[in-house]
Amino acid sequence: MRQKFRKIASSKKAATAIEYGLIAALVAVAAMTAIQSVASSTTTMWTKVQTEVTKK
Repeated sequence: MRQKFRKIASSKKAATAIEYGLIAALVAVAAMTAIQSVASSTTTMWTKVQTEVTKK
């Protein structure tokens, strides 16, 4: 088991794959944060619209 781990750890292909995986995870986290921000803004906007419509 240790030999396999050492072989993978020393492989440039494995290192590149790990780097791409980390970048993909970072992009996913950034996308989720942006989507949550937009969703919050949109919800607030529609709440204001509802409030204005029901006043009249």
